[in-house]
Amino acid sequence: MTNNVSSPTILLIAGHWLGAWAWDEVLEHLTAAGHQAVPMTLPGLDERDPERASRTLDDQARAIEQTMTEAGASEDRPVVVVAHSGANAPVSLVLDRHPELVRRVVWVDSGPVAPGSAFAPDAPEDLVESPLPPFDALGQQASLEGLSTEALERFRARAVPEPGPVLRQQVKLTNDARRAVPTTLVCCSIPSAQIVELADAGHPMFAEVSTLERVDLVDLPTGHWPMWSRPGDLAQVLAAAATTPVN
Repeated sequence: MTNNVSSPTILLIAGHWLGAWAWDEVLEHLTAAGHQAVPMTLPGLDERDPERASRTLDDQARAIEQTMTEAGASEDRPVVVVAHSGANAPVSLVLDRHPELVRRVVWVDSGPVAPGSAFAPDAPEDLVESPLPPFDALGQQASLEGLSTEALERFRARAVPEPGPVLRQQVKLTNDARRAVPTTLVCCSIPSAQIVELADAGHPMFAEVSTLERVDLVDLPTGHWPMWSRPGDLAQVLAAAATTPVN
């Protein structure tokens, strides 16, 4: 791992139902500040893909790897990977396979997944896809704090159903080197102090955090979608994380 890249490429990956478009406002701030950022749409979340409902976590991980390659990622020029929410599963796979290509991973209201876990292990095999639920139901699962009516309308209009295979697939991790990748947790809907307590207590959602060798925690109080509720502030946090020395 090297720290001689003062402003590495930042790869932006949003969570369930979202594509590259989710980062538009954050990307505007990062670009204005002189940072090279690349938002991507994971396989299964491109509404133009006729096979999207059959895409898997492995497909998503390979797409991330390809985007990293296109961005020039190497051991000498590793990239920064930003994973929001449910993007944590494919990004965890990429960290397991290519830790040397990642300068820093930034989890946005999210965190690394534990080996053998699946987002919805009890989802039936005949579940083809999972659409964005009504906002009253979604708000019981994740905080909608800070989202304007316009943001919610855009979310509803542009959301793409999550493929069933992505929800059911177990994440198989074998390379402990992934835990040595410098890590930033951007804590939005859950304060950092509470996340530390949950990690120390072995909570399944945060247990993997306690295994990380180098982790910084940043509080950005808002809901689960800070790219819309606090885009400028999130861009500043990402820029700072991306340029923080890793040695």
